[in-house]
Amino acid sequence: MCGIVGIWGGLADKRTAIEVGCRRMRHRGPDSHGYWSDDAAGLALGHVRLAIQDLTEAGHQPMISACGRYVLVLNGEIYNHPDMRARLEAQAKAPAWRGHSDTETILACLVAWGIQATLQAATGMFALALWDRQTGRLALARDRMGEKPLYMGYAGGNFVFASELKAIAGIPGFDKQIDRRALSLLMRHNYIPAPFSIYQGIGKLLPGTWLELSAQDLQQASLPAAQTYWSAQLVSRQAQDHPLSFESDLQAVDALEALLGQAVKGQMISDVALGAFLSGGVDSSMVVALMQNQSARPVQTFSIGFDDPAFNEAEYARAVAAHLGTTHTELYVSAADALNVVPDLPDLYDEPFADSSQIPTTLVARMTRQHVTVALSGDGGDELFGGYSRYVRAQRWWDRRQAVPAVLRAPLGALARAGAGLLPAGHQREQFEKLADVLGAAHEGAFYRQFVSYWKDPALAVIGAELPATPFDEPSDSGLFERMMLLDALTYLPDDILVKVDRAAMASSLETRVPMLDHRIFEFAQRLPSSYKRRDGQGKWLLRQVLYRHVPREMMDRPKKGFSVPMAAWLRGPLKDWGAALLDPARLKSDGLFHAGSIRQKWLEHQSGKRDWSTHLWSVLMTQAWLDKADTNTDTGSP
Repeated sequence: MCGIVGIWGGLADKRTAIEVGCRRMRHRGPDSHGYWSDDAAGLALGHVRLAIQDLTEAGHQPMISACGRYVLVLNGEIYNHPDMRARLEAQAKAPAWRGHSDTETILACLVAWGIQATLQAATGMFALALWDRQTGRLALARDRMGEKPLYMGYAGGNFVFASELKAIAGIPGFDKQIDRRALSLLMRHNYIPAPFSIYQGIGKLLPGTWLELSAQDLQQASLPAAQTYWSAQLVSRQAQDHPLSFESDLQAVDALEALLGQAVKGQMISDVALGAFLSGGVDSSMVVALMQNQSARPVQTFSIGFDDPAFNEAEYARAVAAHLGTTHTELYVSAADALNVVPDLPDLYDEPFADSSQIPTTLVARMTRQHVTVALSGDGGDELFGGYSRYVRAQRWWDRRQAVPAVLRAPLGALARAGAGLLPAGHQREQFEKLADVLGAAHEGAFYRQFVSYWKDPALAVIGAELPATPFDEPSDSGLFERMMLLDALTYLPDDILVKVDRAAMASSLETRVPMLDHRIFEFAQRLPSSYKRRDGQGKWLLRQVLYRHVPREMMDRPKKGFSVPMAAWLRGPLKDWGAALLDPARLKSDGLFHAGSIRQKWLEHQSGKRDWSTHLWSVLMTQAWLDKADTNTDTGSP
């Protein structure tokens, strides 16, 4: 696991800029750092390394190919690189190996097979940049599911890219104007989805894509269209025509267990200490069970507990660990421990990010890093196998909508909206607002977007709000249940869940791996009939059947609490003064980003206890706190 940074253009002192960028993200790679430049072409590359595979100098980056033509910087892990090496050797295309790192393997594959074929052959999580010294072309690529970040854009006429925004934000000529489209999306979802970033002119490469820049692109300060080597949407469409069929439920369970076991085994490759997060839920318990099944010694597992029993699941994790025989470590934290993390969040998350479970995630990552360098995670099971309870709630609302004749939906929606405006703040008003949303939705995607939105109309919060098109705007005939899971896999999973875990873990120099997001499991899940995902009122049905082979059913069948914190109470208590200062109307007006009046109204309603606006307020608070930590010359732009 590493961090990468690059500059291509006329900037005079690239080495200093690269070194500053490497220093700003040294947490991603504390073991070593490297620099390489092609002075004639005006390109410079930097790399910080967290050594996981091949701890010797043979794994050092930037790495030059054996033929001398290509230079690579890679952030991530290629789990099937031994198989890729064997394939090269069978084709007589392997170089004289210098070591056993996955970086050397994928570089040799890029030389032998080209970019598209190599990316399609690789199983892993990664963001990479490949410089071709002969043609003067720069290629960038990102893994299929978006586990590893890659920011890119132009700064002062130079093309720049990095694993984190802070690594390029200090480059001379970097334009720090806030992108109000990104800010509007943040208010809606509590995260900024790709391809946007908080800064105008800087974006994120989409998962499953790569692009190649030429000197002509650089001269014109343009970005060529990205090319797709794998598409979750295409996989989903093709799956509708080729659903899986099983002779029995037993055969389906066997098939999924084999795939999961293969993915877990591949992701246990490491030259350093390795463990796993264990919450005691289905997904993390599944990963740990399969790790323990394939390990000759007890797996190291880690969980976090809270003094507040309403948010504590540590006892369940402890029971699972005892049953599986892992070496378990848990950390109980108080509200004060959790609140102490809050001032660090703007630095950790690099751009405004407002999923409050970032707090316990940061704490468990810090604790885990004291024992291991790599931790496997159970993320992805809910999105792939239909585990979220919101899917059930959304389906109920959608079924009610479908029962209303199409010609009546719009007028009834307008009546519901008007009725909501006449009601005082409270549960009844919320129900009328939700009814208006569902009746007014043009299709499943539009409905689900409103269902999962926080600020349903970001223009109420953001001055000059703009809302660009997103995957939610695309109609589909797949049905609501499958559509919700795919939309979450395209947006919430890469841009919230994976961002949350990556930044929290890498801040402590901890690599995290997500076996459930092996693309073969995703492809299997897309072809899996819905009856195997939700059955007898229970989500993740097939996944649970696999787990029950390793952990007793009675240990797992309980309500899920989630990895949450009591943010509503904190904003009325220990975080009240902090929040009030950040949301001071005079300050909001001075910053010029938010409508001070509507923010103030929500703050007062929350403090009075009339409404719980904690998620809405948290997105504004995280933006304001980030502005405090951003460079002092940040330009908020004009509305």
